[in-house]
Amino acid sequence: MFYFLLPTLVTYDFILVIAAVVPAVFLMIKAYRSDRLEKESPRLLWNLVKAGIFSSLIALVAERILGTLLNLALPQNSHAYNLILYFGIVAFAEEGAKYFMLRRNSWKSPEFNCRYDGVVYAVFVSLGFALWENISYVMSYGFTTAILRALTAIPGHACFGVFMGVFYGIAKKYDYANTQGRMKFFNILSIVVPALLHGAYDYIASVDTSTWYFVGFVAVLFAVSYVLVGKTSKKDQYI
Repeated sequence: MFYFLLPTLVTYDFILVIAAVVPAVFLMIKAYRSDRLEKESPRLLWNLVKAGIFSSLIALVAERILGTLLNLALPQNSHAYNLILYFGIVAFAEEGAKYFMLRRNSWKSPEFNCRYDGVVYAVFVSLGFALWENISYVMSYGFTTAILRALTAIPGHACFGVFMGVFYGIAKKYDYANTQGRMKFFNILSIVVPALLHGAYDYIASVDTSTWYFVGFVAVLFAVSYVLVGKTSKKDQYI
């Protein structure tokens, strides 16, 4: 009966998917082009994108289980509840899942021979995560969501990936130097720092605070990440 609407619906869904995907792809290209010394193979980068998508599923399961336990332990929307939810569950579940898939798919790769490689790898995993997450949000909530997430959430994931990648690259440098203590320290930082930034991002965005706090936080986060990409790329060296 309503078959005449099918082409319109398919076209609309296609537009939504494109709106969800384009920002992530744009940021991937930006990170890739900033790699001055030795470009990574398409196969490795594609595997990292897939790893990021899979990490979103791992994070989803972890968040559901831990969120259920938190609901049983504390009253919702209390101060303690929000702190544990955004910093302890969402942030560490998502950044921990990204790191797990990042390390699994790149740590022993022979292509991981420059410090900036860590930034490229982490950004690709993070944007694979964001790409899949964004498609889910956009298909559920529409085109307006695509615009908002393109301006905030997707670059946000990229920024968390930049911080993860900077420390991850340093950790690999110490791994090559067989300095295991420092290697472990910077690997820990590659999870903790982006998780704390992610938690602050979600907390400020979700808790009843001034919009300007969120805008200011995002602006500083993006600016610092942009500078980090530039400096890490310019100072890149083989390890």
